[in-house]
Amino acid sequence: MPKKNLLFTFLFLFAMGFTAFAQDAKPKASPAATATGKVGAATITVAYSSPSVKGRTIWGELVPYGKAWRMGANEATTFTTDKDIKVQGKTLKAGKYSLFAVPGQKEWQIIFNSQTGQWGVTRQGANFDPANNVLTVLVKPRKSAKMNESLVYEITPKGLFLKWENLEVPVAIK
Repeated sequence: MPKKNLLFTFLFLFAMGFTAFAQDAKPKASPAATATGKVGAATITVAYSSPSVKGRTIWGELVPYGKAWRMGANEATTFTTDKDIKVQGKTLKAGKYSLFAVPGQKEWQIIFNSQTGQWGVTRQGANFDPANNVLTVLVKPRKSAKMNESLVYEITPKGLFLKWENLEVPVAIK
């Protein structure tokens, strides 16, 4: 009889644990996403969390102009290249970087920072040490051909594209 009670106790606890786990498995508000592609011989991967517009004004409000932004939600967005590349004409060595931007209405700074694995923001703003900035380039945002509810990155043979809300930010890579 004690073995039977032990078995029932074990099965009950297992079922309760499974039920509790299943209830916590709801989708994240800003799910993890990855964009991978080739530019020349280089394979480039961007790993980010993809927030949604949800009726908000993104540029200049949710993401303020003139302040560093982690280029996604949650953890800092990462950019990985397996070969040396030219970003907006400047050399970036093969490696993994955190990707930040300082958005502006007419021009953006795109920042490649050697520190990775950090949370994207602190109370003071974007969570990066400028001393670890490896490369900063300037790019021009443009109106997107279509509304993008969720933040998305695309990698094409011409480079990296951020698309969100009504904006597209091209970063030329060779």
